[in-house]
Amino acid sequence: MHIESVNTDILILGAGGAGLFAALHAIKANPDLGVTVASKGLLGKSGCTRMVQGGYNVALAAGDSVERHFMDTIVGGKWLPRQDLAWTLCETAVVRVRELENELGCFFDRNADGSLHQKAFAGQSFDRTVHKGDLTGIEIINRLMEKVWSRDVRRLEEHRAIELLPATDGSGIAAVLMIDVRSGDYKLVRTRAVLLATGAGPTMYRYHTPSGDKSCDGLAMALRAGLGLRDMEMVQFHPTGLLGGPDTRMTGTVLEEGLRGAGGWLLNGDLARFMEHYDPRGERATRDIVSRAIYAEMRAGRTSPNDGVYIEMKHLGPDNVTRMFKGMVKRCADCGFDLAGGRVEVVPTAHYMMGGVEFDADCSTAWPGLFAAGEDCGGVHGANRLGGNGVANSTVFGAIAGDSMAAFVDLSKHRRDVDASAIDAAVARAEKPFTQSPGALYELRERLSALMWDDAGILRDRAGLDRAADGVKALSAELDSTGVSDDDRRFNLTWHDWLNLHSLLSASQIIIAAARLREDSRGAHFREDFPETGSLESSTYTRICDNGDGIKADMLPVEFSIVVPGQSLIDGDAGTPGG
Repeated sequence: MHIESVNTDILILGAGGAGLFAALHAIKANPDLGVTVASKGLLGKSGCTRMVQGGYNVALAAGDSVERHFMDTIVGGKWLPRQDLAWTLCETAVVRVRELENELGCFFDRNADGSLHQKAFAGQSFDRTVHKGDLTGIEIINRLMEKVWSRDVRRLEEHRAIELLPATDGSGIAAVLMIDVRSGDYKLVRTRAVLLATGAGPTMYRYHTPSGDKSCDGLAMALRAGLGLRDMEMVQFHPTGLLGGPDTRMTGTVLEEGLRGAGGWLLNGDLARFMEHYDPRGERATRDIVSRAIYAEMRAGRTSPNDGVYIEMKHLGPDNVTRMFKGMVKRCADCGFDLAGGRVEVVPTAHYMMGGVEFDADCSTAWPGLFAAGEDCGGVHGANRLGGNGVANSTVFGAIAGDSMAAFVDLSKHRRDVDASAIDAAVARAEKPFTQSPGALYELRERLSALMWDDAGILRDRAGLDRAADGVKALSAELDSTGVSDDDRRFNLTWHDWLNLHSLLSASQIIIAAARLREDSRGAHFREDFPETGSLESSTYTRICDNGDGIKADMLPVEFSIVVPGQSLIDGDAGTPGG
């Protein structure tokens, strides 16, 4: 089989905020470098950054501080974040938002005095979320896309990464094997440094916010490469995904947190507010608490017609709601719902994975030459990501990764030789579906989404997690015996559906393994059989890896490198409005 081979100095996997920022910073650091951006979709048109509605957390205003942002992040993350990473996020966000404005040309909303407007988001003690209405992600990704197009960056659009390939001598990463979706041919990209910035996307759940092509490919590749994955049990459910019924693909789409931050109400099927029964912060509690509260109302049968609950904004004035949230008002109207003047059904929806590849503050990983940034990474958010910290995370660490890769390549003058046996194994894995009789992939994926939602979702216990583990094992065996047609590999979407499902099953397996290991409740991970959090001072995080002998799961102590539980860097309470 012929495999085209191309060479580059830096290969960036993913074209979201992390990937595009990395490309710009790498070229700025060394304009002579060959930089290639590969995307499963189209540059600037795919990935999750574009879908960000809410905004960008940054400590800018008088009365706010990096320390306050940091403490909100640590407390919101239930003391599980790696503190040097969380500090880097909060400190560097101040630099990055100025870069977004002054160098990229982002137009964010402003106050009458010309300062950046910062709105309220849940779980924060200060209103610090910079935004462009409720279309912040589009503003950021469009400006990034324009800058990348103006630079000498090679683009591999509609190229799917399927394997991280080691050097023959085991000294680090040497290449990435890809599939050109347009032709169906394999492509070997030899490189001196790789950025894993594919995003994650928990689309293995019944309700989810990312597009269906987001399938945790980066995490699955990292697992096969033997890298450690941290906090994989921590899957964030956004409390308010649009619930449009079974006949619309808009179900699961986020109705962003700013609605609740502005004073929106959650109502159960009896049209009664219920959040204050679960948390004194009401609708402005953190995402994990609000999601569990909604799920509890659903289990109790106090639901809307489509078995969710309602969000209501009309008490704030329909004209004001339309002005503040015009993107969501229009999106709801397109689905037949009146967000400004009526009620909209919502349901918790799988949104973000706090867990991912273990990495350092310079974005390096345990594999020399492999860097990681964005949602592929674990450790920044701990047990719960604050709304507004996601796009900040991608842009902060994406830029750091670009600088770090440029410095690494300056010291690494030669590309490593690629392990040929690893290429053969990767090709054989991707070719496997062509050796089997075609089967019902959609039905397999539907069964996975029901299994993960019911047994490894918002509320968990040992019996359910055991069922989930057995179910994923059985589905993996079924997938291995299910094939696809080999009539034409050009845009063979059924083949890519098979590969998507393969990645999702791998990610589901490690989510379940970590969730079974953690016998306490923290943030997004709630065990009904172990409902207590336990001692914060003895906090531990999960690490999952596969060194070729199967999944190994460990719990390791959290290092409190900046602040310890019981102490604080600020006056007042972190995570509480006005705290």
